[in-house]
Amino acid sequence: LVVVVSDDWNATTATLQKFEWQDDKWQKIDDAFPVNLGRKGMSWGLGLHPTQSGNYKVEGDGTATAGIFNLTTTFGYLPEANTDMPYQPMSADHYCMDVNNSHLYNQIVDKNVVGEDTVKDSTEPMRRDIHKDGQTIYKKGIVINHNPDNISGKGSCIFAHLWFGPEVPTAGCTSMEESKMDALLAWLKPEQNPRYFALPKDEYKKNMKVWGLPAL
Repeated sequence: LVVVVSDDWNATTATLQKFEWQDDKWQKIDDAFPVNLGRKGMSWGLGLHPTQSGNYKVEGDGTATAGIFNLTTTFGYLPEANTDMPYQPMSADHYCMDVNNSHLYNQIVDKNVVGEDTVKDSTEPMRRDIHKDGQTIYKKGIVINHNPDNISGKGSCIFAHLWFGPEVPTAGCTSMEESKMDALLAWLKPEQNPRYFALPKDEYKKNMKVWGLPAL
């Protein structure tokens, strides 16, 4: 379990703590470390949690996703990564579709497969080092499985990825220092059904017992 807790819904920074289920309880793994969130904080995403009252993420709103989500795949610029998780190397032709009403919304696609016209309006080239003036934030990343039914307009391309720097907010993802990403990728095991959980601390404490979450 990857647990991200912020001070409140509007906070653009948080802390990340890794947990494993051992001896019938959640055990902390390593020390917590800082991460960045969306420039507008957090709002509820579409994941494994029950329907909630409050604001839900929509495309382009600048919020990171709150709730619990599967972690299933990883990606990056390099041919291989030090992880047991499924890994997809990105090329200059890979895009994540953030175009409302696209039949490929919220999916990473290859321009050579789907056609250049299909990806022309996407603002999410996966090789940002090539398309975005050398940006390295997608050099290593993890797909947070928000909006698994790919409902148009409900938020797309939600990742954990490298940061521009401390306290620099994202467009809606969770970002971190590269060494912390390296450790996270090496620790995740697909057979252990890894999940990502993010909430403001008051909301976390309110749901902790009901959802079986580790104590902070």
